[in-house]
Amino acid sequence: MSEGINNQFDFFKKVNLDDDGNIGVSLIGDSVLDNRIIVNQLNFATTICGVIDSTKEYFLDGIIDIGTAKITVPTTGVSIKGYTFDLSGLTSSEDNYTMFVSETSLIGSGNMLASDCLITTSGVNSKVYEVYDATGFNAFEFQRVNYINCTSLGDIYDYRQGLESGTGRFGGSPSLTLHGTWLGGFRITTSIVRSMSDTTTDPLFKAGTAFVMNSRFLTDINVDLGTLQPLLDFTPANFTNPSTLQLKGCIVSRDGVIDSTDSNITPNIDNSDIASDWDNNQGLINTFVGGKSQVTVQAVTTVSASNTFYDISGTFTNENLQHFDSPAQGQLRHLGKDPIEFNVLADLNVESSANNVISIRIVKYDSSLASFVNFTPQLRQVNSLVGGRDVAFFTISGSITLEQNDYIKFQISNDSSTANVTLEDNSFYTVQER
Repeated sequence: MSEGINNQFDFFKKVNLDDDGNIGVSLIGDSVLDNRIIVNQLNFATTICGVIDSTKEYFLDGIIDIGTAKITVPTTGVSIKGYTFDLSGLTSSEDNYTMFVSETSLIGSGNMLASDCLITTSGVNSKVYEVYDATGFNAFEFQRVNYINCTSLGDIYDYRQGLESGTGRFGGSPSLTLHGTWLGGFRITTSIVRSMSDTTTDPLFKAGTAFVMNSRFLTDINVDLGTLQPLLDFTPANFTNPSTLQLKGCIVSRDGVIDSTDSNITPNIDNSDIASDWDNNQGLINTFVGGKSQVTVQAVTTVSASNTFYDISGTFTNENLQHFDSPAQGQLRHLGKDPIEFNVLADLNVESSANNVISIRIVKYDSSLASFVNFTPQLRQVNSLVGGRDVAFFTISGSITLEQNDYIKFQISNDSSTANVTLEDNSFYTVQER
């Protein structure tokens, strides 16, 4: 062999030992990786369950039963990695046990980072986490981590943000409770949930003490819930901004059955609440921002002067208002912040004197300017129909921008005379996001 080949062969032949004589310490060239600590069944008590060195990565060399030992996450955080979630992990079957803790609730913990491993806490009244953010600006980020037969995932307090990517929950009742103020949001993506307990009533994601999400909670989870288990129990009050509970592309079933009318999936919030932004889901009713306003009791609009616009009289009934309300008859007001671009479609029949020219226009109240914006009117001539019913027909379609607390209404004018006008029953208009 050439000298170069022999040197490579010698490199791979080397057996490297750490200070305790453990085999398998990672190498770069001839050197041990200085910032990696190998954790195994023999040394877990003095490594990952000892005093954490936050400058090191804790590498799980196998699936390790840590029994009653706990992992105390310091204010400077912890980083954990494994081979894969089939080959590396931390397990305990002890009762009344918590795996990850802070030194105290007042001292708190720093970043919690983990990837490529499994976690199990299967004992009675046991859980994975009870950790408190030391500053309110730390992250909880787990990638390709499987929770297997966990009695509970436990409690996380006041972290800035959370991220799960490629995580799984299999067996048990792995409810995760979020407490306090979360400034930066929580995202759970490309995650799957299967074989849940059919007796648990705890949701997968639970609002804890004083829970407030200042940013968004976003998931595209693929989940099969247990018989009595909700997906989440959040309420609109848990979200400070509209449209920040974002369920996007989820597949939700219960005992293998998809039923979007199942009220126990999200028992304390629904698709139309101002906090909700749900779309492209299966097993959930999606959010369609907008609404419909329809005349159910027609009334005469008095015309005192020709070529003058008046608010349209009548009783309007509203349907399917999502992120909208109606501050007055015939008005639809946008309560959200996003989207702000909408399509308006109106089908209006107006009775008046034959051959008079009638104009109808959209009027927007701009909340930021505290003033009205008038749109170009549509003109129609009143048709003289058989039987004495003289009607003009309007079909209006257009786009409009409505920011938070802006509203729209319709106004009408008789451009030919002072003959009164009546918007007939079943005339309607809709507002829908573009």
